[in-house]
Amino acid sequence: MRRLYVTLLTACALAGLPAGAQESFDAFRERVNKDFDNFAATKNKEFADFRDKLNREYADFVEKNWEAFDMLQGKPRPKDEEPRPPVVYPDEDKGKPIEDEQKPIEEVIPVVKPKPQPQPVVPIEEDTKPRPVEQYFAFKFFNTDLKVRLDDEARFRLAGCDERDIARAWKMLSGQQYNSVINDCLRLRSEHKLCDWAYLLMLDELSKQFLGAGTNEAVLFTGFIYCQSGYKMRLASAGDKLYLLYASDYLIYEKNYWNVDGEKFYALDCDRSQIYICGASFPQEKALSLQVATEQALASAPTRQRKLHSTGGVDVVVSTNGNLMKFYDAYPTSMVGDDFGTRWAMYANTPLSSRARDMLYPVLKKSVDGKTSAAAAGILLNFVQTAFVYEYDDKVWGHDRAFFPDETLYYPYCDCEDRSILFSRLVRDLLGLDVVLIYYPGHLATAVCFPDAVQGDYILIGGKRYTICDPTYIGAPVGATMPGMNNVSAKAILLD
Repeated sequence: MRRLYVTLLTACALAGLPAGAQESFDAFRERVNKDFDNFAATKNKEFADFRDKLNREYADFVEKNWEAFDMLQGKPRPKDEEPRPPVVYPDEDKGKPIEDEQKPIEEVIPVVKPKPQPQPVVPIEEDTKPRPVEQYFAFKFFNTDLKVRLDDEARFRLAGCDERDIARAWKMLSGQQYNSVINDCLRLRSEHKLCDWAYLLMLDELSKQFLGAGTNEAVLFTGFIYCQSGYKMRLASAGDKLYLLYASDYLIYEKNYWNVDGEKFYALDCDRSQIYICGASFPQEKALSLQVATEQALASAPTRQRKLHSTGGVDVVVSTNGNLMKFYDAYPTSMVGDDFGTRWAMYANTPLSSRARDMLYPVLKKSVDGKTSAAAAGILLNFVQTAFVYEYDDKVWGHDRAFFPDETLYYPYCDCEDRSILFSRLVRDLLGLDVVLIYYPGHLATAVCFPDAVQGDYILIGGKRYTICDPTYIGAPVGATMPGMNNVSAKAILLD
């Protein structure tokens, strides 16, 4: 900002600068620098004063406004119809032309677009007092080494868990001493490409490791940084225990919640049937999103290598990041609004890890090079159909569980939804074609929008033709719908 400011004013000065006036110009430039410093100091003070005012008002509200709320039961994972087992494409049909047939579609579920991540209500001013040595607190997050500016003096203890104790602690945390750690946490969010869910878990880990797991101090510290980062949260208590509630527009399956002013608030670790919730809110606060739009930049921990072989002749050895697998294991499955089809879109829109891409994509690219888009899609389709072992989620996990693309490469078994999610990722990344998921009761497939008409079953969406490709119809070509699928009740799920 300073450089731009000075450059602009310098250019203006040079335009009218007489010959031999270098000395007066140097004086002008020095004055410009001082003017900018004064301007920046004024703005920083205005920001700091505004934020101090907001935090004082918030703390005053914390001291007075708590109300009892009953816990509401979370929505169970959707009970789908009996999953359709894989079907093998008949040998006698191989090589025969497929009839061209438009299939009906009941509903089109729109793209779930990620929103910008929350930001502090104003820039957070750092403490400018010089320190002999900057002290850092190092902590681990999914085996990733992180550090923030915190020293032993920043540790604090709550006198108790009543409203006045929490309000006093909030005012203390609002001092300049903790500004650096907020900015450091936001920097880590950016550097490690952390989604909202990962950011909340990171703050929770930082607080537990700095102030002690299970302590009220750790809960309050997490809540404070989370709030100052722009997220919507509420403090709650029951007896002598403090809790953090986070708001989300996503309905998280099997997760109990509290309805506060018409919004769902969830807790990381609270199972109390009734708690007292503080209604204090912060300006411009935003609810947590559960989308994972970028690869989470966690420390590399290569998983065991897995050999994959397709009947079409694709042989590849692949591995992924074990730390990423641990993060995905902690990810809560959810839906947007009341449409459970959106959950599959969130998995499908998550990119494949760089490690998996580096091992898998060169082999697949070599297999599809020089092929038409339909032939290339057929090779990828055969790879997903035949290189993986099918098994029901209920048998493996005890419940329905969708996989991110990396998880399908990592775990020994997968089902129709996992295959369709992975296939949609491969086609978009390697062929650059639009793909939609097709949900039939009890089954998930895909359809691809090819640049030229491809013979076979297809659907029309917005005037575009999408040809059916089913990763669970073993050996089936592009354009073949698995037997028994009821298109009258099928839904198309648009992907990003």
